[in-house]
Amino acid sequence: MKKLLILLAIATTFSCSSDPKTYIAFVDGYWEIDEVILHNGEKKDYNYNDTIDYIEVSDSLTGFRKKIKPNLMGKFESSKSVETFSIKIENDSLNVYYKTAYSNWKETILEASDTHLLIINANKDIYLYKRYQPLELD
Repeated sequence: MKKLLILLAIATTFSCSSDPKTYIAFVDGYWEIDEVILHNGEKKDYNYNDTIDYIEVSDSLTGFRKKIKPNLMGKFESSKSVETFSIKIENDSLNVYYKTAYSNWKETILEASDTHLLIINANKDIYLYKRYQPLELD
């Protein structure tokens, strides 16, 4: 619960003092979930991820997200599932509107930097992503 309060305080501070438009430049790339704080305060740590999210944003503020799986050769195996999205700045928030053949939903980016991505969904679950770093097997 203490960590939830800290994350919410950080998110509130950054959302009040930062221009959400600046987050867009950091969204592109390979991300893995570090932890999720559910709306009820329960925290789930992700010490190991067998899949990561690849997010690509175009100049027109549209893009896609797909799950990929890194292999031992340093390459990625891609799922066939792709979630397309559009990004909109609304009421000082950076909102991502997803659309698939099965569903539509919205997430809000609370913070984005070179190293982390903080997202809240409609259920008020908070996802903390860290930038994916390939394993070094030397």
